[in-house]
Amino acid sequence: MLLVLAGCSSGDGDVASTTTAPATATTTTPPTGGCAPPVGTEPAPTTPSTTTSTAPPATTTTSTVPPVPLGPGDAGPAVSVLQERLSELGYWVGAADGEYGSATTHAVTAFQKAEGLDRDGIASSAVQNRLADASRPVARSTEGRVIEIDLARQVLLVVTDGRVEVVLDTATGAVATPTPPGQYSIYREIDGYRHAPLGTLYRPKYFNGGIAIHGSTSVPAQPASHGCVRLTYPAMDHIWTAGLAPLGTAVWVY
Repeated sequence: MLLVLAGCSSGDGDVASTTTAPATATTTTPPTGGCAPPVGTEPAPTTPSTTTSTAPPATTTTSTVPPVPLGPGDAGPAVSVLQERLSELGYWVGAADGEYGSATTHAVTAFQKAEGLDRDGIASSAVQNRLADASRPVARSTEGRVIEIDLARQVLLVVTDGRVEVVLDTATGAVATPTPPGQYSIYREIDGYRHAPLGTLYRPKYFNGGIAIHGSTSVPAQPASHGCVRLTYPAMDHIWTAGLAPLGTAVWVY
């Protein structure tokens, strides 16, 4: 007589019957880790379903939308962000009021000059992308207050102990009447208008004979003066109001 157990074997010695199965009985070894079904009741083998094709995972394409170009006459939060970023890097924008006016136009122009970009005062997508990774301009001087005038880039830097504090858009001497390179100091100033033979100088600060840093109604992107260093009227007012270039301040033209 063959005794068939319906349950799982929990180990050696758990069978109560002493009946011995005939030697010719067929035994089935339970699969490792599971229960063995009774002999003759094994389930029929199953054939796994066949998948004819597998759809590839969806591909997500990330597109970067370039910043919207900004220019004179624009206003709003985007302009405020532009002004704040320029100010962080030292470019003077006046008040960060969200209005793309003259001061912002000249600040963008100064940035374009410093970065070697086209000088048009427009905050194009390329300009805004460059602003995101740009650094403050590097000065040549290392000690004291120095007004640095970079002839190649056409920018004026207000430097304190080697750190650029303010960057201003400027127009120096034209090719026929260049601004002489060298190291000077401010020796004379006029808090008002100076009507000179070659034009009107607003609040000039003289550093080399008749050559001065002064306000002008014309500050183009290229050298254009008779040797002086032109700034816009508001920028020249800032020089005076903030006390950035008192008498005796060093001026380095290079």
